[in-house]
Amino acid sequence: MTDVKKHDLLARMRAGESLNRTERILMVVQLAIPAILAQLSSVIMQYIDASMVGHLGAESSAAIGIVSSTTWLVNGIAASVGVGFYVQVAQKIGAGKDAEARSLVRHGLLTVFLVSCFFAVIAISIHRQLPVWLGAAPEVSSMASSYFLIYGIGLPAFILEYTAGGMLQSSGNMKIPSILNICMCALDVFYNALFIFPARTVSFAGFRVSLPGFGMNVAGASLGTTAAECTCMVFMLYFLLVRSDKLHLRRKEKSFSYREELSEALRIAWPIGLENVLSGSAQVVSTRIVAPLGTQAVAAHSFAITAEALCYMPGYGIASAATTIIGQTTGAGRKDLTRHLSFLATGFGMLVMSGTGVLMFRFAPFIIGIITPVPEVRDMAVSVLRIEAFAEPMFAAAIVTSGVFRGSGDTLTSTLVNLICLWAIRLPLAAYLAPRMGLPGVWTAMCLELVICGAVFLVLLNRKTRRGKLRE
Repeated sequence: MTDVKKHDLLARMRAGESLNRTERILMVVQLAIPAILAQLSSVIMQYIDASMVGHLGAESSAAIGIVSSTTWLVNGIAASVGVGFYVQVAQKIGAGKDAEARSLVRHGLLTVFLVSCFFAVIAISIHRQLPVWLGAAPEVSSMASSYFLIYGIGLPAFILEYTAGGMLQSSGNMKIPSILNICMCALDVFYNALFIFPARTVSFAGFRVSLPGFGMNVAGASLGTTAAECTCMVFMLYFLLVRSDKLHLRRKEKSFSYREELSEALRIAWPIGLENVLSGSAQVVSTRIVAPLGTQAVAAHSFAITAEALCYMPGYGIASAATTIIGQTTGAGRKDLTRHLSFLATGFGMLVMSGTGVLMFRFAPFIIGIITPVPEVRDMAVSVLRIEAFAEPMFAAAIVTSGVFRGSGDTLTSTLVNLICLWAIRLPLAAYLAPRMGLPGVWTAMCLELVICGAVFLVLLNRKTRRGKLRE
């Protein structure tokens, strides 16, 4: 039955039909591949920004690197509310309660918009002081401030796009978010080229072509990304609210209790939000640990983080598929499928990220060389990236298992494990090794922590699925 579409497999699962091993594998793979592409597209956007800005010099790169941990922190906190709603959407669809799922869409989008506006105001209000707080050099602070200001203005568009995409994925529609995020990458290239660089004339195939440009440098990278996100948001909302078979709002329907929906969303979201606060704060602390190592170390650290994301984002794509699958099996009451599908998704993630880890180790000089032409920065980034390659299989175990727990509604377990490992292992070890080993010491600490964290997640997954209770 290899020609069965993923929507048919999900429908058969919801209807209580049995799925053989081949069909289960097919369902995981077909849901995971578009989700992987969607996750990779977001990383490619960061890679595009880093590559374009990297050719402006180490100071411009450090300007983005110094605030990147804070942007991840704010994104994670604001986006966690959306997770609280779209996990419920998957469970309602799994239970055949489509009208309740559509009510969650209405209330969820309104809630995340208000929350993102709140954080946007905070980001805008601190944009001047933030680089100074993070220890940025004077020549970097002004550029970093402009970048963060524009980021804050565009934050609501990013959070709405993210939440709408998550809701579409929760319904089983992985294709549209994937296509739109890939288009967003292309738009990011176009807008960045327009805003970062000044008007110029280039030679191409023997012809001289005049290109427009505003010459905004680092601020142009932030504006280009924001413009691409706004464009993608419009289309993502259109496909969710108008074109989706299960989640469309084409007609007026009864709204279910917002208080109950919000209460459940907060129950799911608060551990994720707490995790994002503390893990994001840990990234900020990590930036402070790296900052005394110099501008080149900050730039290399930022480039390596961006490049590594190309390796681990497939894991987050598979985790998104796992959240959809386990969310719908939970809603449908299909405990018979939960254990096998959980381990199937986790094993698939570890296999994929083992492969990307090998590729990252082998092609690290090429990957980093595209971003920066500065030899010292490039060599430093390559060395730490190769350290991290050894952690990718166990990192995959942690990422995908978190997605499994999230689909079942259990967000507290993964939060506690991640935070204990991060604050009790990675940061103390990084602070100890940085003065002794430099930037490689920081990344050695990261590698060891990810291996330990992944092992803990595998043990917990085995225990929970063996008992038949993912949500505890």
